[in-house]
Amino acid sequence: MKKVLLLCGLLVALTATVASAAQGVNLRWNACFGDLGTANRNSTCLANSGTNALVGSFEVGSDILGVTGIEVVVDLVTASPTLPAWWAFGAGGCRAGSLSANPTISPLAANCFDWANGLAAGGLAAYQVGGGGPNTARIIIGFAVASPNDVLGAQEYFGTNILVSNAKSVGTGGCAGCLTPGCIVFNSCNVVPGTNAGTKAVGPTNGTDSNFATWQGGGGVSTGRGTGCPAATPTRNTTWGSVKSLYR
Repeated sequence: MKKVLLLCGLLVALTATVASAAQGVNLRWNACFGDLGTANRNSTCLANSGTNALVGSFEVGSDILGVTGIEVVVDLVTASPTLPAWWAFGAGGCRAGSLSANPTISPLAANCFDWANGLAAGGLAAYQVGGGGPNTARIIIGFAVASPNDVLGAQEYFGTNILVSNAKSVGTGGCAGCLTPGCIVFNSCNVVPGTNAGTKAVGPTNGTDSNFATWQGGGGVSTGRGTGCPAATPTRNTTWGSVKSLYR
């Protein structure tokens, strides 16, 4: 009887854990949140080679069947009056082309899983400077699959790698601002089933700070969207159609 009661207790506890799974997003350097990715990245800014990799992941509160794509929105703010040239990734910017995104999960991932099973197509859709103030930028990324997949609740899913190249960090032609602290906030992940508007995962899955990562310590950041880190404003679901159309 004691064994039966113990088993029942374990089942109740497990059910409660699944039911209360925290829907939200995570952002860490080098690995998923569940795989102990790091919250801060310090760089000496003395090399023009190499890449800094941010890993975005998400979790939904309940199962979503037939997911065809995700839209990722990430906000950046720096501890400076205006966005430094080092973060000028857009066309005509000092480091144009030094920002990219891909849907390739690390072979070392153990505690987060690929919602797309390696079949996602897409990448960086937009890099918008100044929307939350002169020292801010917004990154929009979209991925889609030809065959829908189910996304289950209470599971951390890999969403994207955001790759920041070290090109033009130092020397002739170098772009100033690599040493300026910054905060990068995973604003939202819109998980889209079919043609529906989708379910938006926002906020940290751990209830505190898993939704943002810092660059050079992140100290002193301030933005028109708020003060300190994180500094992200909600986004609408209406951008998904235009993002998805880029990868058909």
